[in-house]
Amino acid sequence: MEKEIIKFFEKDRFAHFVGIELTKVGAGFAETSLDLSEKHMNGLDIVQGGAIFTLADFAFAAATNSNGLATVGINSNITYFKAPKGKKITAVAKETSAGNKICGCDVDVLDEDGTLIAKFSGTGYRKGLKIDFSTGILTKMK
Repeated sequence: MEKEIIKFFEKDRFAHFVGIELTKVGAGFAETSLDLSEKHMNGLDIVQGGAIFTLADFAFAAATNSNGLATVGINSNITYFKAPKGKKITAVAKETSAGNKICGCDVDVLDEDGTLIAKFSGTGYRKGLKIDFSTGILTKMK
């Protein structure tokens, strides 16, 4: 099932454009990574906060949709602690609440050394649609 979910999320054109990869996914869990390059740097020559946010948001999306319930973000917050060191950052998402309509998820963003560089918290809304990961088809739940 993990391979089907990863394949489904390859359709996220923005994550693909930025260079984000979904590396692991399971029930209420996801891990994403981003190999950093010049295009991810801001004017101060450090990783742009939006790149870090997008990585965390994509991990949130994969974790909260992993159970096959189509979920969209309705609120999110991120706190940046320090600039990452190294050439790769990773986001690890864990669903903390999984209701029928509302869910919550925490995401830790780590640099190459495993140092916490940011913490993301998101709230999702379940749209009442079931995802068939093998076909990508959404169907209305009964």
